[in-house]
Amino acid sequence: MNKSYKSILAGLFALALFTLPGLAVAADSWGLPGEEEVRFDAKVTDVLCVLSGDCPPDCGAGKRVLGLLKADGELVLPVKNGGPFTGAVADLLPYCGTTVTADGLFTVNYGVKTFAMQFVKPQEAKWRRANQFVKDWAAAHGLEAKDKKARSWFRNDETIVEIIGEQGKLGLKDKGIEP
Repeated sequence: MNKSYKSILAGLFALALFTLPGLAVAADSWGLPGEEEVRFDAKVTDVLCVLSGDCPPDCGAGKRVLGLLKADGELVLPVKNGGPFTGAVADLLPYCGTTVTADGLFTVNYGVKTFAMQFVKPQEAKWRRANQFVKDWAAAHGLEAKDKKARSWFRNDETIVEIIGEQGKLGLKDKGIEP
């Protein structure tokens, strides 16, 4: 077998491994301070439920912060997902009370450890990119998630535009600091 066929076969083998269900997906580095690529299993839970015992059905139906409770008792708060300026509630809510595998980045900044979830894998299912918020926002506005307006949802959201108009970009308009 010549070298070009071996290269093609090796590439096809690598592609097949990457796309097989259940195989790991590696987080993408963002070049953040103290960044660490991680993957772990945890139960999707309502954070307030864990901390206070106040446990509404369905993890609060998307109105509460969701977390990942590891078997050792560590509660991980996914403060970001793969979309710009969004948390991971939309990605985790369908799995309330079940165990998932989360893949993403831990970072430490000024002593605070945070988790940016980039992928989630429910038990017995395929890996999913953690970007559900942008998909949901786009659908609610009659757009596709890949549209430029949807990818920049934070510049196009009516509520955000209204608040910036009233308070300024830094929220200091009434202090005479912003134009």
